[in-house]
Amino acid sequence: MTSAQQGRFGGTLSSAFTATGSSSFAEFLATHDPSLLPGGRSLPAGLVTESVHGTTIVAATFAGGVVMAGDRRATMGNIIAQKDIEKVFPADESSCVGIAGTAGLAVEMVKLFQVELEHYEKIEGAQLSMDGKANRLATLIRGNLGMAMQGLAVVPMFAGFDTETGGGRIFSYDVTGGRYEEHRHHSVGSGSLFARGALKKLWREDLSPDDAVRAVVESLYDAADDDSATGGPDLARGILPVVAVVDVDGYRRLPEAELDPLVRSVVAARQTRPDGPNAPLTAGGE
Repeated sequence: MTSAQQGRFGGTLSSAFTATGSSSFAEFLATHDPSLLPGGRSLPAGLVTESVHGTTIVAATFAGGVVMAGDRRATMGNIIAQKDIEKVFPADESSCVGIAGTAGLAVEMVKLFQVELEHYEKIEGAQLSMDGKANRLATLIRGNLGMAMQGLAVVPMFAGFDTETGGGRIFSYDVTGGRYEEHRHHSVGSGSLFARGALKKLWREDLSPDDAVRAVVESLYDAADDDSATGGPDLARGILPVVAVVDVDGYRRLPEAELDPLVRSVVAARQTRPDGPNAPLTAGGE
């Protein structure tokens, strides 16, 4: 950098930016400027005032991958704060993360997680394993524990395609950073109880990618049917759930042109059968 450039940008970078250190970008921030971390800010004692919350995220595996979906409603107490918030994001090219909890902090944590994975890949020259990625997200959540204890909890769900196993994997978390691998399907957020019940009935070992997408859309519809904080499809406004598929070809968010006919068929079917499709039964109840 020339002297002119140094003057323009306010001088040279500090030694922290050139020193050899960890491949973790979050650890670099913790050393260089902890206030830039989601949980690095101080709050007044006691619970904070009501904040915007994201709600229901669902995920289900299929042969060769995983699908994740989120409704579009954000709430603030009994108020609908936003009708079209996005809660499902790519973590990197082979994984995704969905957010529930305090929306502002959750989005900030997702952005830090994305940088964390990209930083590791640039420093090490290789991607983290699925377990490594899940552990890095757990560390970020643990760093937000102080905020969580004051009411600003972030509870994401992480999923992706594991090149070692050749299939999809799903991880859930608690506010302390506890990491738990889920099998077949899972949901988080205020409508998770109802979504999980729907997925239990709809999930099968032989689900195709299209079947898995329909199953998670059906489960979100059921969640919205019983949970006021979960938003159903709003066809009048063109607000559809965010649905992402991750398989051997990587992360792909379903475009609205592809998702719209499926959502409309689900809504139309509920006009004649409000409780949704029945789970198929086999001999012996197995």
